[in-house]
Amino acid sequence: MATLGNPKNTIEILQKYHFNFQKKFGQNFLIDTRVLEEIIEAARITEDDFVLEIGPGIGTMTQYLCEAARSVVAVEIDTNLIPILKDTLSAYHNVEVLNADILKVDIQKLAQEHNGGRPIKVVANLPYYITTPIIMGLFESHVPIDSITIMVQKEVADRMQEGPGSKEYGALSLAVQYYAKPEIVVNVPPSCFMPQPKVGSAVIRLTRHEQPPVDVKSEKLLFQVIRASFNQRRKTLANGLNNFGAFSIGKEQIQQCIEELGVSANIRGEALSLEQFADLSNIIYDKQTQKSE
Repeated sequence: MATLGNPKNTIEILQKYHFNFQKKFGQNFLIDTRVLEEIIEAARITEDDFVLEIGPGIGTMTQYLCEAARSVVAVEIDTNLIPILKDTLSAYHNVEVLNADILKVDIQKLAQEHNGGRPIKVVANLPYYITTPIIMGLFESHVPIDSITIMVQKEVADRMQEGPGSKEYGALSLAVQYYAKPEIVVNVPPSCFMPQPKVGSAVIRLTRHEQPPVDVKSEKLLFQVIRASFNQRRKTLANGLNNFGAFSIGKEQIQQCIEELGVSANIRGEALSLEQFADLSNIIYDKQTQKSE
């Protein structure tokens, strides 16, 4: 039975192993059974599922996952936590712990070995400093993923589901929405963690689109256009694209592309929707292709 959602049990296991929190790994362990249950429910874990957990810590969430899923692979970067995980997960026979950096793990291979290559479910309580690289790494590598249910900083969760026109809207919002449907499941105050972080958190579920909601001629070019548009937020879209230096067309042609999109050349990137960014990247793609012919 899962026991680590209880703060008393968490303290006992930390004292038993004389564990010191590593600031560099952004370690904050959940100590709220209600939140743990909500994460399992939000992730829609069934006994047929294989789950990849990123950052199991001392195994608090892992225990809940083991009780709900067919099998679990938990990837933990901190070597000091491996003996603790061996202890806290000793009652479960459907879990494997990997001491590794998730950014270097072959997730495609894991999905093949544990789930026959079918889409997997990812659950994570991510260190805030590495949230974006991990999420984008999972999506951009085209690993077969059904959903990612993650605990992140509240403002990052808000950013992921934001639309055009707000100051929170940016490259992360667009990238996440290109690949998945984001839904905030529950807000989590600092008091639900040990030690308490300085900021509020939120659990967000990213349900992978079967097909991206927009058609693009080059995914790579789409993300270059998005990055260029938000690199210097105060600049106009035309200046942002021109200053980025990754496109093989000049300033005048960039201006023409924006006009072809049907918006003012003085518009800023934060005013464009995902659909408009897709159309703009396709226009730029055609212009670059014509130039190279």
